[in-house]
Amino acid sequence: MKVAVIDYGMGNLHSVLKSAQYVNDIGAEIFLSRDPEAIVKADKVIFPGQGAMPDCMRELNAYGLADAVRETTRTKPFFGICVGAQLLFEHSEEGNTPGLGLFPGNVVRFADNLRDAHGDRLKVPHMGWNRVYQVAPHPLFA
Repeated sequence: MKVAVIDYGMGNLHSVLKSAQYVNDIGAEIFLSRDPEAIVKADKVIFPGQGAMPDCMRELNAYGLADAVRETTRTKPFFGICVGAQLLFEHSEEGNTPGLGLFPGNVVRFADNLRDAHGDRLKVPHMGWNRVYQVAPHPLFA
């Protein structure tokens, strides 16, 4: 089995690659690629992201990867992370950026007045570690 991590020059590519390789207990070949053909031929695809939507979309288009992303989302297991998931929507308020249009809808900015359970103002963008509570079985946690 081959798992492609899309390399469009942006984001947390190596962290995602290393974490996928670390939990790989099935002997899959997990690799970074910016080759559209290699991505389309992979059995599964991971689309990492970190950064601003306009920059990520520009780089994705510059490497000619937009069509590969569109095709793989329709034909195989696909995991979009952070901006890698946001790019799948039609549009983002961040930079008034068109997305890939795979899902209807807009990525909207969090309101400035959001508070957490303790009443503290939420930091936007939020970066860091959070505790995840699994409420139902899911293959992602296996």
